[in-house]
Amino acid sequence: MKTQRPTTLLLHSSASSARQWDRLVETLAPQFRVHAIELHGHGERAAWRGDMPLTLADEAALAVPLLEEAGGVHVIGHSYGGAVALKLAAMHPTRVRSVVVYEPVLFRLLIDDTAHSSVQDVIAVADSIREGLAAGRTHLAAQCFVDFWSGAGAWNSLPAGKQASIAARMHAVRHHFDALFDERLNCAQLAALSMPMLFVSGARTVAVTRRLAALLRVELPDAEHAVLPAMGHMGPITHAQEVNHRLVEFLQAQAETLAPA
Repeated sequence: MKTQRPTTLLLHSSASSARQWDRLVETLAPQFRVHAIELHGHGERAAWRGDMPLTLADEAALAVPLLEEAGGVHVIGHSYGGAVALKLAAMHPTRVRSVVVYEPVLFRLLIDDTAHSSVQDVIAVADSIREGLAAGRTHLAAQCFVDFWSGAGAWNSLPAGKQASIAARMHAVRHHFDALFDERLNCAQLAALSMPMLFVSGARTVAVTRRLAALLRVELPDAEHAVLPAMGHMGPITHAQEVNHRLVEFLQAQAETLAPA
């Protein structure tokens, strides 16, 4: 009897799409059933139309049909997608087999981190994005967003088509910041999860995500933590080969451990 391949769910970052995982999908496909889904307002998925503000739980709900169909999944997420991955694990701990996240942006942890002021950087960029959108200047809002995560001048280095694609998603990105600021998921809840978890960050990331990685290392000592050299917050895109190698290594180990005898 042929054993069914384990299922893996991929969650993209803000202003991106499921296409960011194309190379990882190709690598995983021989051993895993792979599903890269679009979050609200990204790719082919329509913007959030709910009566209440968008939450991480609303994003996580997009994966529930897959959880029910597969019975259990391994989840990989990047940035905002990493935060959604952790929310999904907290909501469905018996169906999420393992979690791998690259720099999950759980900004609530920074708000609660009174010993450090890095959350002010996040608040400032969120305010700049809101101001740009309110003025109808979506490209300016997008420039604030891109340069915050990738460094000054990163926006100007992008081709016009890529700029237009990111600018079109900035209203959805604004809702991402709101959802992250309002999220109540904390380290104690994450530490209570029993599935294997790997937290990855880049050695050249920004101060905000460097602080988040430090908090997670202290508060979740039983999880695996890795810092990859020569890359920043957008490592899964700019250094896909190196990041994918680490993600696949972890995922294969979990799949083998959890495989039926």
